[in-house]
Amino acid sequence: MRIGEVTARTGIPQRMLRYYEEQGLLSAERAENGYREYDHDAVERAQRVRRLIQAGLSTRMVKVVLDLEADSRATQPPSCTRGLAEELAAELHALDDRLACLAKSRDAVALYLSRSAHADLLSH
Repeated sequence: MRIGEVTARTGIPQRMLRYYEEQGLLSAERAENGYREYDHDAVERAQRVRRLIQAGLSTRMVKVVLDLEADSRATQPPSCTRGLAEELAAELHALDDRLACLAKSRDAVALYLSRSAHADLLSH
């Protein structure tokens, strides 16, 4: 599928898809006319990349996570350097901190709405 179709399916702008490709996060074949041709897995992968970036990961760390996910499907145990393991541990702690902050914010918003005249909005 061409880049426009990936954009239509994911809502991710073409410019961003090209950036993901430049960063090694997404790949496409080139047709004879030079157009990018993505396989059907590209939609899911692009959405995954976007979610990871929105969660606060750098594109470099997104690449690491995607590679680790691919490695985790292998039958052999994953291996990495101590330095990478330390980076991943730091990223894990940062994610935990962001999750805690988001949960606190979510709880505050939910409490406010539950005490308002519009508590019915919480039912969906």
